[in-house]
Amino acid sequence: MNNKAKTAELSKDEQLKKASTMAAVRAMLPIIGLVLIFIWFNFRTGGRMISNLSLALSSVYSLMIASTGVFFIMTMGGLDFSQGSILGIASIVICYVSQKAPIPVAIISGIAAGAAIGAINGFFYVNRKIKSFIVTICTMFLFRGIIKYLTSKAPVTGSASLSLFYDTVPIKLGCMLLVVAIGFFFFRFTKFGTYLKAIGAGEKAAKYAGIRTDRMKFLIYILSGAITGFAAFVSVLHTGSVTSSGGNQLETQILIALVLGGMPISGGAKVRFENIIVGSLLYTVMQSNDRLHDTDHAAHRGRDLPRICLHFRRSSVSVGHQIILKLCADPLRGGPALKISEKENGYGEVIFYPRQPGPLW
Repeated sequence: MNNKAKTAELSKDEQLKKASTMAAVRAMLPIIGLVLIFIWFNFRTGGRMISNLSLALSSVYSLMIASTGVFFIMTMGGLDFSQGSILGIASIVICYVSQKAPIPVAIISGIAAGAAIGAINGFFYVNRKIKSFIVTICTMFLFRGIIKYLTSKAPVTGSASLSLFYDTVPIKLGCMLLVVAIGFFFFRFTKFGTYLKAIGAGEKAAKYAGIRTDRMKFLIYILSGAITGFAAFVSVLHTGSVTSSGGNQLETQILIALVLGGMPISGGAKVRFENIIVGSLLYTVMQSNDRLHDTDHAAHRGRDLPRICLHFRRSSVSVGHQIILKLCADPLRGGPALKISEKENGYGEVIFYPRQPGPLW
């Protein structure tokens, strides 16, 4: 009997060790995937990804900041599809306020705007017991319509000091690291993270354990909106203005980034804070590879042709100038072939090709 008991204990210990080993391997898979994909994409692009690393990572700042707030929501089993609209509204508020008040006041205003929208989501989700994805989809369309209305006549531009004095890598990187560091500390070393995991693993059990689940969920939606409002400040630094597409598809990017980082959709105890960092970097690397691939494709189709490529900010080129540029370079009028494309984060690209028979694009 003693031998059987010892054998059973050993088998349980082996199973626990095997389970812990598998959990550690699963946690390392996104990191290994990030390293391998980065090496492979850099090899495919001939080392251009490393040489243009600062440009490739220019979109990771606001993405990682906003993903931190959504990470907290998903940890407790919720969803938020209104992040893009929150960022767009907060960006408009920051641009408006920065024209009449100091920049710190504009930042606080953007955070307050994001927190207010988060409070609306939390109210209907917690108090009215409406599913989180339904509430946030409704607010997404509601505030997206407000954004289009506010930017219908012209883009909302911010103060010139935003781009002149604050649009630097150290400031944007510092903002991102500050949010990630604070979020990591509270999630890993305080009851904040424990409560979120407990709610995600089982809300009823967490309530019986003494956690005020409704209050926690409401505050988390406010916190997520405030964090996205701060991400709007970083986004405005890069673009300098807000158009009707401001923050568009951000919620999709966040969801893809977190899933790529190994984030469980249902939240719970298996959530790891590293999902934010690894997922955001992995998504940015894959997106940068697509951009470089598009550039290679355009160069291949127009090889052996002299061309001029100009990069500009959409906020610095008026609509009238773009129309004149298109008319002057229209191949039907004997001018060179022209491609004007709008990139993400407020940048655009103009490529001139000489006249040639047949459609070029």
